[in-house]
Amino acid sequence: MDKTYRICLLPGDGIGPEVVASAAEVLCALPLAFEFSQAEIGFGAFQKLGTPLPQETLDAIRAIDAALFGAVTTPPNIEGYFSPVVRMRQTLDLYTNLRPIKSIPHPSSREGIDILIVRENSEGLYIGSERMEENGERAVTERIITRRGSERILRKAFELARAGGRQKVHVVHKANVLRQTCGLFRAVALEVARDFPDIEMKEMLVDTCAMELVRAPQQFELIVTTNLFGDILSDEACMLVGGLGVAASGNIGADAAVFEPVHGSAPTLASTGQANPLAAILAAAMLLEHIGEAVQAQRVRAAAEACMAAGEVTADMGGTLSTEEATQAVIHNLKD
Repeated sequence: MDKTYRICLLPGDGIGPEVVASAAEVLCALPLAFEFSQAEIGFGAFQKLGTPLPQETLDAIRAIDAALFGAVTTPPNIEGYFSPVVRMRQTLDLYTNLRPIKSIPHPSSREGIDILIVRENSEGLYIGSERMEENGERAVTERIITRRGSERILRKAFELARAGGRQKVHVVHKANVLRQTCGLFRAVALEVARDFPDIEMKEMLVDTCAMELVRAPQQFELIVTTNLFGDILSDEACMLVGGLGVAASGNIGADAAVFEPVHGSAPTLASTGQANPLAAILAAAMLLEHIGEAVQAQRVRAAAEACMAAGEVTADMGGTLSTEEATQAVIHNLKD
């Protein structure tokens, strides 16, 4: 083992600590060396420290190779509370969100799907620029799309398509109605596409894309879009291939990367042993790929898929295993 990878664990709330612990167990079963640290995030951190995203957590993420995040509870209407995930993405400039949407060997999944959704992760409607007007009778949210933000996410998408052997990139927007913001995103896409003559650029309106994902998802190879559209489309698409229990994502910037299961904190499942660890384990596989351990990443995915095929899964996927039993089943398949 020539290198020790430094990984920061961000357990968070609800089932977050359990599934992050499962993913860390799987990582430790690999022939790699890891040095783990842990940092606070979420509602528990807010109750303890007065903020859901301490500066120490941001510093810890910047100082390591990658972070593995569980889930947070974001209750509404609590003074001083904000979404730590959105704030983390913005503060660390994690401008790329990756959501692989790939068929799994399970009855809940449709066959023949292999899509990468590349979502702009730092601007758009999620910048948090909102205000109330007219004595509370009118609410306004600003949608900010910049040339810089558009160009870097579009270029990243085309680069990922080329690196992954994908022939088509669907640029998804709503420029027929949102003529300035989506108009800018579309215009930059046409410029960037000229630098990738080997990749076919196709464009699609977001509502059409939502329909086509249901009708014929096999037509898509890579979708790139703005923040809110990407959030909605990727959640829709994951239901084609097993749902949130197996959905993982990566938040990647120039200087930091955080990988996470897509599911929420599921507080009613916390400490019951029923949480599905597979999404967090698949997020760990994405982390491995990011740090240059593609072979080990594929081993983890293959071990997880072997469990799915054999029915060695938790109750939400029709199985009978506990969180720890499902974790050990993945580790057992790694050793085969």
